[in-house]
Amino acid sequence: MSNLSDDFEECQKIRVALNDTLTVIGGKWKLPLITVLLKDGKMQFNQLSRLLGISPRILSKELAELEINMLIIREAKNTKPITVEYSITKYCESLVDIILMLNDWGKKHKETLKQGTK
Repeated sequence: MSNLSDDFEECQKIRVALNDTLTVIGGKWKLPLITVLLKDGKMQFNQLSRLLGISPRILSKELAELEINMLIIREAKNTKPITVEYSITKYCESLVDIILMLNDWGKKHKETLKQGTK
């Protein structure tokens, strides 16, 4: 039924890897930010804040974490005033299939809850 290992050590490795993944992309804003940038390309800070309805303080924190994890690029333009644009990295594109699978699961889960079936 399951592809998960019965071996304790292997299960422990799986739990660690899942925890690492959720630390990087978990939370309320990281996947929406990634999804918007995947779809729309480069965006400025204020555009992201308005589009997602996220406060500047939280947005700044989330973008910094995504940048640390090499999922987005922050590019300051030499304009007056300075313009900062955010875009995804090539590495971030490796999340596309995962995002699509999570989307499919979320839709099915919502439907399952509506139907009240297990």
